[in-house]
Amino acid sequence: MAAYAKPKPALMLALGYATGIPFLLIGDTLTAWLRVDGLSLQVIGFFVLVSFSYTLKFMWAPLVDRLDVPVLTRMLGHRRSWMVVLQVLIAVSLLGIAATDPKTSLVQMAFFATLTGFFGATHDIVLDAWRIEAADNTEELGVMTAAYQWGYRIAFIVSGVVPLLLATRIGWPAAYATMALMIAIGWICVWLAPRGPKHEPRPIHVEGLAVRPAQEIVEWTLRAVLLVAAAIIMGSGLTANADLINGTVGHFGVTPAAQAAFKDVFTSKTTGPFLQLPFVIAGLSLMFVACVPLPWKTRPGAYFQGAFIAPLTDFFQRYKNWAGFIFALICLYRVSEFTLYIANAYYIDLGFSLEAVGEMRKVYGALMTMIGVVIAGWLIIRVSLRTALIVGAVVGPFSHVGFLILACSGHSLNALGMALALDNIAASIQGTVLITYMSTLVSPQFTAPQYALFSGFYAILGKLVASQSGRIVEASAKAADAGGFSSVFKGLMGHLTPDAYVKAAAKLGVSVPAMGAGYFAFFAYTVVIGFVAIAMSIWLFIRYKPPTPETPAALDG
Repeated sequence: MAAYAKPKPALMLALGYATGIPFLLIGDTLTAWLRVDGLSLQVIGFFVLVSFSYTLKFMWAPLVDRLDVPVLTRMLGHRRSWMVVLQVLIAVSLLGIAATDPKTSLVQMAFFATLTGFFGATHDIVLDAWRIEAADNTEELGVMTAAYQWGYRIAFIVSGVVPLLLATRIGWPAAYATMALMIAIGWICVWLAPRGPKHEPRPIHVEGLAVRPAQEIVEWTLRAVLLVAAAIIMGSGLTANADLINGTVGHFGVTPAAQAAFKDVFTSKTTGPFLQLPFVIAGLSLMFVACVPLPWKTRPGAYFQGAFIAPLTDFFQRYKNWAGFIFALICLYRVSEFTLYIANAYYIDLGFSLEAVGEMRKVYGALMTMIGVVIAGWLIIRVSLRTALIVGAVVGPFSHVGFLILACSGHSLNALGMALALDNIAASIQGTVLITYMSTLVSPQFTAPQYALFSGFYAILGKLVASQSGRIVEASAKAADAGGFSSVFKGLMGHLTPDAYVKAAAKLGVSVPAMGAGYFAFFAYTVVIGFVAIAMSIWLFIRYKPPTPETPAALDG
C-alpha cells in the first residue's frame, strides 16, 4: 500500500474521482430523476445519446492534443491546463442541469447533459494522456492506473447514491448543484499535480498546400455532415431506437406511414437485431469516410492524415501482424461485463427494492472495488502485466457464477451480497489491467488520440452487446416453457423465494421457473462468451514477442 501513498498515485486517485463524477450523473442517476418526474421510458431512452461523447471522443482527441489553452498552458503545461478548464466547464454544465425542470424544459436539460458528456469525455482524453506521460515506468503506470480506477469507482458510488439520498430531502436541482461543487476536489488537485514532460505532438505538415478558404469551408462542412449522419445512424443502432432516424428523414418528405412501418421493423424483437447491427457498422464506416483524406491534397485532408490516419498507421506499423489481434483483444476483453446492463432490472425481478440494492452496493461496491484494484496493482507490479491480463480475463466471466447462484436463490440478501462482491472485485481487476495494458500500447507521439481510439472502440462494442441482453433473457425464458434448450435449467428453481420472478413472469407470460431459467441461461452465456478473451490472452502471452527493445512492449511484464 505504500506505493499508493506517493504523490502521483494519490493525486491520480482524486483526479480519477473527478473524471468519474459526470458519467453517472448523465446516465443512471439522471434517468431516475426523469422517471420520478413522470417522463416516459421512450423519452428517457433518448437520453442514452447524451453520453455518446464517451464513445466518440477519439474524433476530437487529436484537436485537444494540439490546441493550447491561452495563458494557462504556459503556467501549468498542456495537459493540466486543459483539465483546469474542463473541470470548470463540467461543473457549469451540471449547474445548468440543476437549473432546468425536465417537465417544462426537457430540451434545455438534454442540451446541458450533452455538454456535460462532451466536457467529461474530453477530460477523460486529457487525464488518460497525463497519466500515461507522467508515469516513469510500467510499475508506476500500474500503480497510477489502479489509483485512477479506485477514484473512478468511488465516483460511481458517490454519483449513484448521494444524489438519490439528497433528492428526497432537498430536491433534484439542489442535489445536482451539490454534485457540481464536488468537482472542486479534482480542480484543486490539478494545481498540485506535477507538470509532466513537455508536450510535443507530431506536427501536421501543410507546407506547399495552397490556402483555398471557399473550398476548405465546403470540405469541412461536408465532413461535419457525414459525422452527424454517422452519429445518428450508429446511435439508432446502439439504442435500438428508430425515432431519431424518423425525426431526421421526416424533414425530407418521408411520410408518417413509412416512418411507422420502419419503426415497427427496426424495433421488432425478430427483425430488429438484423437491422441494428448493420446500422452500427454503417455509422462506423461513415465516420471513417469523414476522416479519410481526399485523393487530392487539401489542408483539411492534411489535418486528418496527421490526426487520424497517422496514429492508426503508427500502431499497425509497430505491432505489424499482431496489431489486428491486439485491437480485437481490447474490444473483446470485457465483453462478459458489458452484458450486465440489465443488472438493475434483474434485481427488481428477483423482488429486491432499489433501496436494498443501493445499500448493498454501498457496502460491497466500495469495499470490494478497493480490494479488486489493490489485487490488480499487486499483479501488475509484483508478477507481470501479461500474467495480470490473463488473470483479469479469467476472473471476469467466472465471477458471474455468483449471479447464477442468485438466479436459483431468489430474494436472498446473502446471495446478492456474494454476487455483488464477486462482480465488483473481478470488474475492478479487469478494468485496471485493461487500462494499464492499453496505456502501454500508445506511442508518445500519439498518446491522446491512440488511447481515445482504443477506449472508444471497445465502448462501442460494449453498447452493442449490452443492447441484446434483455432479448436473450426473454427468448430463453420462453424457450424454457416451450421445452427448448433452457428448459433443463427449470429444475434448478426449486428453492426460489416466493416473490422471486413473479411480476416479471406474469408480464412476459411465462412460468416463474421459466423466468428463472431464462436468467440462468443468460448468465451462463455471459460466462461462455468470456472464454474468447481468455483464449486470446493466453495465446498472446505464449506467442507474442516484442520485436525490439525500443518498441513499446505491450506485454514486457
